[in-house]
Amino acid sequence: MKISIAIAAFLVGMPIPSFAQTAAAAQGAASVVAADPKDVGSLDAIVRALYECVSGAKGVPRDFDRMRSLFATNARLWQGNPGPDGKPRQRSWTVDEYMAAAGPQLLASGFFENEIGRSTQSFGNVSHVMSAYASRLTPDAAPFSRGVNSIQLLNGHDRWYIVSVFWDAERPNNPIPPELLAPKPPPN
Repeated sequence: MKISIAIAAFLVGMPIPSFAQTAAAAQGAASVVAADPKDVGSLDAIVRALYECVSGAKGVPRDFDRMRSLFATNARLWQGNPGPDGKPRQRSWTVDEYMAAAGPQLLASGFFENEIGRSTQSFGNVSHVMSAYASRLTPDAAPFSRGVNSIQLLNGHDRWYIVSVFWDAERPNNPIPPELLAPKPPPN
């Protein structure tokens, strides 16, 4: 019995690595190049940089080194859109897997995505941005798709890191909530 109590006391006091990730661990981002401080210095900057990384004209390569530099180690991108059968899909990629899967299509057709509204919640070093988006084939075209990116971020104190991006598209039975389309206040 004394051994069980001792083991339980030891285990309760142990840090759990997945919950105790430090900014230093996040800095091991799957990055070949250091992030530009202008891209990661604020929530607004890193969200803007994320949209810029996937956007570009047909035939224009995307800056995937820049994209890689925005993300924390082991970051994931998730798609929650329904499949042809109407059931939600759970498709997940590492940053490099996403770039390999999406890159050729982005290059072949052109793709521009921009934020059209947002809500943000923060607690300590954790922030959650619900970012409404519009997707276009050219900057001045009507959107062919809209939806919401759920972006989880870590404040590493010297920079921000994207931990995950999880998105779903707008559809007739799944409209973007009006509060996400309200104008956001200017950054402080």
